[in-house]
Amino acid sequence: MSRIDSRAANPDRTGAGEANQDRTDLDRTDPDRAEPDWTDPDCPVARALDLVGDRWSLLVVRDAMDGARSFTEFHRRTGVARNILTDRLRKLAAHGVLAQRTAPSGRRQEYVLTDAGRDLFLVVLALRQWGERHAFNPGEPHSTLLDQHGTPVPEVVATGADGTPLDADTTLVRKTR
Repeated sequence: MSRIDSRAANPDRTGAGEANQDRTDLDRTDPDRAEPDWTDPDCPVARALDLVGDRWSLLVVRDAMDGARSFTEFHRRTGVARNILTDRLRKLAAHGVLAQRTAPSGRRQEYVLTDAGRDLFLVVLALRQWGERHAFNPGEPHSTLLDQHGTPVPEVVATGADGTPLDADTTLVRKTR
């Protein structure tokens, strides 16, 4: 199933209670309609946020990148309510960000990142680096992302084809309409 196929069935559509009240609607499609109900159908940022843009989904992806596999691990690391975690794991799997498989023990299911999930690394890295710059007071301790050699990961900078750094002032969006 495609990670952007919002026509995928939501396995918890008939649920009630807190999980329904906290839905972020990764699956925003009426099953009787042919077209997805995207927030902004022409914007890749809006579509991505429709799929993974709530707090808990990105924290689950972050923890999967850090080795979490089981429901229990995700629950312990995030502290999210069990029903909300169940909902997010189902949605991330339904949209191809996570895959569910039998754990090596054969007793439980585990969640692993798919190629689409691993492709979120730069998104999580950019959020981390933004948080390091803007969400902490100077000198306030925080976790550090290290490469395989134990060296802190350098700041990621977007560059143009000629190597010139890019930012909001040096780029523009070409609309489809």
